[in-house]
Amino acid sequence: MIYIVMGVSGSGKSTVAEALARRIDGKYLDADGFHPAENVAKMSQGIPLTDEDRTGWLSALSKKLLSHQGASPSVVLACSALKESYRQVLRVSTDVKFVYLRGSYETIEARMKSRKDHFMKPGMLESQFRTLEEPASGPGTGTLAVDVDLPVESIVDTILDSRSFS
Repeated sequence: MIYIVMGVSGSGKSTVAEALARRIDGKYLDADGFHPAENVAKMSQGIPLTDEDRTGWLSALSKKLLSHQGASPSVVLACSALKESYRQVLRVSTDVKFVYLRGSYETIEARMKSRKDHFMKPGMLESQFRTLEEPASGPGTGTLAVDVDLPVESIVDTILDSRSFS
């Protein structure tokens, strides 16, 4: 199984993905670690990435996911995956399940303001919400939407409930 925990910056992707990976004895990957230096520099300067900026990054992530397809342990990737076209690149097989961490702008902005030393600054959140194409979720979609206001362990419990993705 490949889980992709997605959402805007500050939604809790890394926290939830790490907790899920620990719970299932899986391998945790952070998509931010696959960005080329040019992308990190742009984001650090408050410059939103373009689709063109993301092309190589998405390709590298897709290749990494393909290398884990059908492997053990399961992989849990924390990745914004804001647009449907990005999710299509990452959906390398039917083993891929998306977990969309959904929250209000105000909740996520407050979280971002409390973070220290992260390249994504709170001012970039507006562009993330503008870019976000909320995924369809529910039966048959391979995507589960979960409220970011829930405790992390409750989110992980919901993800692991086998009915969540049916």
